[in-house]
Amino acid sequence: MMLLKISLLRNGNQCIFSIQLIIHSVMAAYAEVMVDDGSELSPLQSFLQWCDRVGLSLCSKVCVSKEGTVAQYGMLAKDNIEVGEVLFAIPRSALLHQGTTKVSALLEKERSSLESSSGWVPLLLALLYEYTSSQSHWRPYLSLWTDFRTLDHPMFWSKEERDRLLKGTGIPEAVDRDLTNIQKEYTDVVLPFIIKHPDLWTPDTHTLELYTQLVAFVMAYSFQEPQEEEEDDEEDEDEEKAPNPPMMVPMADMLNHVSNHNANLEFTPDSLKMICVRPIRKGEEVFNTYGQMANWQLLHMYGFAEPHESNSNDTADIPITHLYEVATQGIQSDEDRQLLEEKWEMLGEMMQEKAAFVFGKHGSLTETELHTALKVLCMSKEEFSEFKDNEGWEDDDEDDEKIYLAFSNEGLPGLKSSWKRLIHEAAHLTVRSYGEKLEGKDSDRDQVLIEDKAALAGLSSRQQNALQVRCGQKNILYRLMELTTT
Repeated sequence: MMLLKISLLRNGNQCIFSIQLIIHSVMAAYAEVMVDDGSELSPLQSFLQWCDRVGLSLCSKVCVSKEGTVAQYGMLAKDNIEVGEVLFAIPRSALLHQGTTKVSALLEKERSSLESSSGWVPLLLALLYEYTSSQSHWRPYLSLWTDFRTLDHPMFWSKEERDRLLKGTGIPEAVDRDLTNIQKEYTDVVLPFIIKHPDLWTPDTHTLELYTQLVAFVMAYSFQEPQEEEEDDEEDEDEEKAPNPPMMVPMADMLNHVSNHNANLEFTPDSLKMICVRPIRKGEEVFNTYGQMANWQLLHMYGFAEPHESNSNDTADIPITHLYEVATQGIQSDEDRQLLEEKWEMLGEMMQEKAAFVFGKHGSLTETELHTALKVLCMSKEEFSEFKDNEGWEDDDEDDEKIYLAFSNEGLPGLKSSWKRLIHEAAHLTVRSYGEKLEGKDSDRDQVLIEDKAALAGLSSRQQNALQVRCGQKNILYRLMELTTT
């Protein structure tokens, strides 16, 4: 409690005026940290006051809460909400990116020295500065995250835990690449820049560890504005535009994700608006979408996974090397082995860096590449020789729609036996990469575990998320094996 000692002046009016001035100044000084009962503001209350000051308008039908939401902060409906209603609008001046930070002029001036493969360095430098500055305009927003490790990305797990829980999913390999790239980016680009500007950043404060945590923050919470569609000249049609840089969008990042979402972020010249896209009933959570994300992508980039049955965007990858391994089985003559090597070399040139064939819940999502690989691998010596002479083929009777249908769940059973065998055995190899003995889906250890509600409840959040990823991927592979049994 703070006590004020006031000396009364002889003039009563002057006394009252002086007291009012003192009280007003004290209230202003403590407006950021105190509420009516004298207690300290919570980080969420402080953030909501900040939202009012920056002109972020929040619909009276919603509220932000840590209670009743699927994870950390979330948004709940206080009343029924109809399609088209604006849940909140964020002025562009409240967005945090390299153009709005206090160090924006410097970042723009030295932009050429901040180029990297990720393209995130300017934003991350802005975040390094704003997160550690006590005077930051975005302090009430950034104070919501006292430790970015609570995001629980697999990059914060031990390597042993990643390799054990996520074997076969592709996540350990993706995280290893991330950590290598982050360290290289920090060492080669960020640290020299920090040392060059000691009045704004210091290596002791703005460490590799904090940089890594902020990378996770950007992965989990940033947004990218869609590219504007423009009518370009014909010669520019093949040129790919660089994606818009990521930015932090206060309030929008409070919303959790599900594939069957009920709200969507829209971009306008003056503001960003969260719009209701499906009716939301009172008490329900408001969900945004992070895109069409498989569970392995959600866990890798956001630190959580959906129940695999409800994630309509779940996928499983079959490494292209598994298809090659299956194709080598049964080869006995040197001539046949040489032919296969020539086919594989040509496929490598055609597919460039294609590392895997992707399957979703309704069939192949990389059907064109899979079609090409199967067709080449199953060619006779004469067919392959003609293929090389013609530098490919032109199939007038095989358009994209026919190929799509052929590799859907409905079309897979009708493929040629030689093609189905390659797919079936490659899926078999992929399931084995999870550590399964492959006695069948019904005896799959993960499937048994996930159906045991009591055992499932006893798992840690990491174990549960990893289990959802593994089960979702393996179920797609088991289904694929059923459809391609010859």
